[in-house]
Amino acid sequence: MNRTEALALLKENLTNRNLFNHSLAVEAVMRRLARYFDQDEEKWGLAGLLHDIDYDRTKDDPARHSLEGAEMLVGLGLPEDIIYAIKAHNEYHGLPRLSLIDQALYATDPLTGFIVAGALIRPEKKLAAVDIPFLMKKFKEKGFARGANRETMKACAELGLSLEEFIGLSLEAMQGIAAEMKL
Repeated sequence: MNRTEALALLKENLTNRNLFNHSLAVEAVMRRLARYFDQDEEKWGLAGLLHDIDYDRTKDDPARHSLEGAEMLVGLGLPEDIIYAIKAHNEYHGLPRLSLIDQALYATDPLTGFIVAGALIRPEKKLAAVDIPFLMKKFKEKGFARGANRETMKACAELGLSLEEFIGLSLEAMQGIAAEMKL
């Protein structure tokens, strides 16, 4: 499966524009991390793009989320490591994060929403108005972006990255697709 096919599949399965943008953001960050770790950028990008493919159907049932998507993607011939990373990104299943791609997807998922929340509270409502010090300060505020699990984001340590490095790479990636996300 290539990116064009993955985007078409995503559009068929996700109706919420914010969730679609979230998928684009996770893809961008995963691609940036793949470059950083000298990994397969296309593979990592597909994992990020497709990680929530089943969310419209499973949003009210975390026990099914990512498992249903994985089943769908197995039938389309995606590599097993992408399928496993997608399943492991949902902490509900308690699957161990065995590889860099697993660890990256797990930590990236909540961070993209956190960064978007940072952009949306700025007067400009743009990713360009956000920087690392601002996000590091907001990270310490428990009331800010409550849905973005701080412990999951701190799992970037499994990758050998400090939180500041992880936020920096992720922000850079998301700012690179800001026009596509309309942020």
